[in-house]
Amino acid sequence: MTDALVIGGGPAGLMAAEMLADAGHSVLVADAKPTMGRKLLMAGKSGLNLTKNQEYELFMSAYGDARQWLEPMLEAFNPSDVQDWAEGLGQKVFTGSSGRVFPEAMKASPLLRAWLGRLQGKNVRFQTGWRWQGFNAKEALFDTPDGPESVAPKATVLALGGASWARLGSDGRWADILTGLGVELAPFKSANMGFLVEWSGHMAPHFGVPVKPVRLSFGKQSVYGEFVISKKGVEGGAIYTLSSALRDGMGEDGVEMLVDLLPDLPMPALAAKLRRERGKLSLGNFLRKTVGITGAKAALFNEHEPARKVDNPFDLAGMLKRLPVRLKAPRPMDEAISTAGGVMQNALNEGLMLKAHSGVFCAGEMLDWEAPTGGYLLNGCLATGRQAGIAAADYIREIKL
Repeated sequence: MTDALVIGGGPAGLMAAEMLADAGHSVLVADAKPTMGRKLLMAGKSGLNLTKNQEYELFMSAYGDARQWLEPMLEAFNPSDVQDWAEGLGQKVFTGSSGRVFPEAMKASPLLRAWLGRLQGKNVRFQTGWRWQGFNAKEALFDTPDGPESVAPKATVLALGGASWARLGSDGRWADILTGLGVELAPFKSANMGFLVEWSGHMAPHFGVPVKPVRLSFGKQSVYGEFVISKKGVEGGAIYTLSSALRDGMGEDGVEMLVDLLPDLPMPALAAKLRRERGKLSLGNFLRKTVGITGAKAALFNEHEPARKVDNPFDLAGMLKRLPVRLKAPRPMDEAISTAGGVMQNALNEGLMLKAHSGVFCAGEMLDWEAPTGGYLLNGCLATGRQAGIAAADYIREIKL
């Protein structure tokens, strides 16, 4: 007999399983893929960003419209707690210059191995290749390599991810099941994704090249950092941070993002430099010698035809500080790092239990919230997994009384 079933072996599901095990309950974690934590391992290939050391208000503001909902959970498992948790798994951490927190090993695999080992030591069991098919009353039904299986736990935590990166397990197929149970869902939307740009041929030498430092702006939002020029358009950290605003502002002909190519040089100082006599220098050589516009930045500047025709120093400075780049559309959802949409707040109680199905809790990216990369996304998944696990343990205790 299993007290608790967790469906989904990512960060949110594993955190829920640990909370349930710590409360003394027997736990089974089932995942459709051959191994646990596949998306976490992929995220760690370029350095596992666990959380972000940042002033409280800035950290919470990264969660946008979902802040009010998530804030109590994030306070209960905040960046300091995340670091203590990683250290408890034997993974020393460090904080980079941007405030991002990483394990010293950088990769996710040592942390995941230690975590799975600790859970096994707490008698958490794992089943892989088990794809959830829904419920039959209190039974959870699965297709498995050995045929149909069912589990009848006292409580179930769903941590099935969003609808991006289907090959890693987040395919959103659970949405039809929950809709059939009367659960209100917000439509899925790409989050933390790149955007399509129709580059001219002269940009090809710069594909894969980071552009830094820059400040990207759209509407009232801006972000300092870097992005990457790709064959298909633009991607990278600064783009992802601004992606939800760009996505929601997208019109039929796309959206215009402004790029400050010289974010560390104030406008008056830049204009003063550009007043120098150009002589016989081409515009490109003049910008290279006076303000260091070279490489990918020079290519971006030249990609915008009106910029090449500017002659007045003040107008030229304005173009360098507010260079428009036309984004045609978000990249497809399955290329996105994460998704917005999913189980809405009003479909859940404060413990993240479904109002339409008692004893079933939801956590992680399948909830209707989004946050940028840079530690926010993973911290949110861990915090909601913790909340669902604690609430599920409380539910089991209450029904036993």
